[in-house]
Amino acid sequence: MSEESTTGQVVENLINNDLTEEVLNAGNWVMDNQEILIGYCVNILSALLILFVGNLCVKAISGGVAKMLRKRELDKAVVDFVAALVRYLLFTIVVIAALSRVGVQTASVVAVIGAAGLAVGLALQGSLSNFAAGVIIVAFRPFKSGDYVEVAGVAGSVDSIQIFSTVLTTPDNKMVVVPNGSVISSPITNYSRHKVRRIDLIIGVSYKADLQKTKEVLAQVLAEEERILKTPEPTIGVSALADSSVNFVVRPWVKTEDYWGVYFDVLQAIKERLDKEGIEIPFPQMDIHLNKVD
Repeated sequence: MSEESTTGQVVENLINNDLTEEVLNAGNWVMDNQEILIGYCVNILSALLILFVGNLCVKAISGGVAKMLRKRELDKAVVDFVAALVRYLLFTIVVIAALSRVGVQTASVVAVIGAAGLAVGLALQGSLSNFAAGVIIVAFRPFKSGDYVEVAGVAGSVDSIQIFSTVLTTPDNKMVVVPNGSVISSPITNYSRHKVRRIDLIIGVSYKADLQKTKEVLAQVLAEEERILKTPEPTIGVSALADSSVNFVVRPWVKTEDYWGVYFDVLQAIKERLDKEGIEIPFPQMDIHLNKVD
């Protein structure tokens, strides 16, 4: 046998002996610390079980709170906000309970959460203001779920009020998320709050038109539309002598849900009736006078 083969075999034996010794040492350590390891495994499994069962309980409780609020016929936006708040608070308690199971001191966890909350609060003042604004929205309810509103320059139907933001759906089915702070700090126009709304139309006719006849024609069009309310009575009158037309204001009252349907139908009916009666609706025009220069 060559010298190189002998050397390789010696090295291999040394490595095998070292591995065997390490395995034996590890086995002895496990046997010596068996109770500690079993305790740690039990605690970890218990913590995971607490998280799993606790998460199920949190969902059940928050769902039960939401169901109870719905039975009291509270607005969907309010229900979603309260249910989300309850869910986050309960899940925080579950996490603290799981950490305490693996040996983390609860008092230390609460202190850390408090300190972290203070630091995060200072860093995220805007988020906290959005949360406070969400509470104000839920408390004072300037709008509810389903209302068509205009807030912070955005118009749409209210889908939900979340902890930090309000979700709107625009008429062309786009989702817009508006921070609650922006909602509170800007004017809020709620188009759905009242049961009736007034339609404001401006109808221009020619200066050659018979104004009394025009007014009668406009009144007839409104009288033939069944969705227009009798009370309050519609307003029809001359509002301005414009550059190219005499402008009439036509202001009927309708139920809020009928607003756009009546708006489009009445506008079309007025155009058709004026054409039928020979009343001209002028378009902007300019007279040019040419002076002959000698």
